[in-house]
Amino acid sequence: MEAASRAGEAAAARELAADAGKLREERDDLAKKLADVEDQIEAAKTEAAEAKDRMLRLQADWENYRRRTAAERLAEKDLAAEKLVTNLLPVIDDLERAIEHAGATGDDAQLKQFVDGVSAVHAKMLGVLAKEGVDPIDPAGEAFDPLAHQAVGRVEDAEAFDETVAQVYQKGYRMGDKVIRTAMVTVTYGGPKRPSEPEQE
Repeated sequence: MEAASRAGEAAAARELAADAGKLREERDDLAKKLADVEDQIEAAKTEAAEAKDRMLRLQADWENYRRRTAAERLAEKDLAAEKLVTNLLPVIDDLERAIEHAGATGDDAQLKQFVDGVSAVHAKMLGVLAKEGVDPIDPAGEAFDPLAHQAVGRVEDAEAFDETVAQVYQKGYRMGDKVIRTAMVTVTYGGPKRPSEPEQE
């Protein structure tokens, strides 16, 4: 009976050892699976962060492209408007010469009526251009500005400040901040130097 009892205890111990070994294997297997899952989670997080980064870069690229194409369209529109205005300027010059010439030729009533009509067309055309941001540059009596005026002659004048616009042969035009045609002018010399303007803060 004692031997049977010892044999039973030994069998129970072997059984317990086998169960413990199985449990250890299961535990190790679960630990390995858990480690694999954690690696997969980290990989998924990294992939999600990279995808988000790519998306943000694509969004920024799209915004830059949209802004650039909008700016290019605006520049093309401005260039087309500038070209049209530049092509109209000789017509305005001709109208101004016709008005000036007709006004100097006599006091005929019909001629005056014609000149008044041409003057009205001229004024209307300048009004349309003004709405588009086009302004004439008529600098008679002003200081010569080489960025807006083209000197075509010099006139000696001891009374006027040196480098003053004496006469305007052809008006210039500015569209917005850009000079699209410089004014053709004569410039004085031989007079006193123009006083410098105080600097604005």
